[in-house]
Amino acid sequence: MSTTAPVSEVEDSGTEKPSQQVSAPSRYGALARYLGIRFLLIIPTAWILVTVVFFLMRVIGDPITAALGGRLPAEQIAQRKAEAGYDRPILTQYWEYLRGLLTGDFGTSATDNREIADVLLVNGAATLELAFWALLVAFTVGVPLGFFAATHRDRFGDASLRIFAILAYAAPVFFVGMLLKLLFAVKLGWLPVAGRASTNVELALQNVSPKTNILIIDSILYGEPAYTGDVLKHAVLPAVALGLLTAGVFLRLVRVNLLQTLQSGYVEAARARGVSSRTVTLRHAFRNAMIPIVTVMGLQIATLLGGAVLTETTFEWKGLGYELAHYLSARDFVAVQGIVTFLALVVAVVSFVTDAIVALIDPRVRF
Repeated sequence: MSTTAPVSEVEDSGTEKPSQQVSAPSRYGALARYLGIRFLLIIPTAWILVTVVFFLMRVIGDPITAALGGRLPAEQIAQRKAEAGYDRPILTQYWEYLRGLLTGDFGTSATDNREIADVLLVNGAATLELAFWALLVAFTVGVPLGFFAATHRDRFGDASLRIFAILAYAAPVFFVGMLLKLLFAVKLGWLPVAGRASTNVELALQNVSPKTNILIIDSILYGEPAYTGDVLKHAVLPAVALGLLTAGVFLRLVRVNLLQTLQSGYVEAARARGVSSRTVTLRHAFRNAMIPIVTVMGLQIATLLGGAVLTETTFEWKGLGYELAHYLSARDFVAVQGIVTFLALVVAVVSFVTDAIVALIDPRVRF
């Protein structure tokens, strides 16, 4: 007659159990270690980005000659180069540029003598506002349509949405912007053609205090609902033009990841236990399928910033992209260098924030 040893005796026999749950302090320690290492990686990443931008800008020559060459006598060009320090060795200029960045000094534009830090503060707020509206459009359009396509796999709606996602991602943002302007602004007259707000609204919002340079916030602080409505109307077309670019990516990602999750073992087990299909899809599959979206969202920030150049130019939305196009046409590479460096740093920081959010959502990232 065989006997079975009690569970306590098996556990006390000194044999380590094959699977043990990681204690809470260990989990938090692993998370802190991962985030600490990831944060420290921002420093070499930012340094490499700044270095690449600096030396690429110097390949074309000194910024003063590039911006003012042919418009000023050679003596004045040489004098301005000496005043700006561009006649010194390239490595000396590089170290001084790095030292200036550490104190928030991005330089001064050569064409309009404007502090680049002021450009980043004023026009950067406009780009931030546009990126927010574009992300809102991308989530509102891409995520629900991706969910619909996954739950209607290989049907007419799924096929149509896949084609829409490809077109939304592949279509040039300036072309989409022009079509939207022709239809909704010129033909139908429902929305404004360009700008961040009407002229009278922009003038009125100059006096708001505290001034954030984000017009939707400034209009709310001003306390005039009509001004807020005007700002929102001006934001619709550029936000849709830029947001559809990312919406196509979100749509395809949600569809693919949701389909993979619906075929996983724990979803099949939930169905076998009698859990309704709606509950399985929403509570189990959809939440896990959203993890890759958070990861890709950080990468899409770079895409939004790149697309903002064309979008802001098309709609005369005076953000960093608009100013970057202006300084490029003027060959003001001091300003171009400062703006591009700032955008590169923003992408590096957003990448870290995205990794931190993913680590909080998915414990597998830090183990």
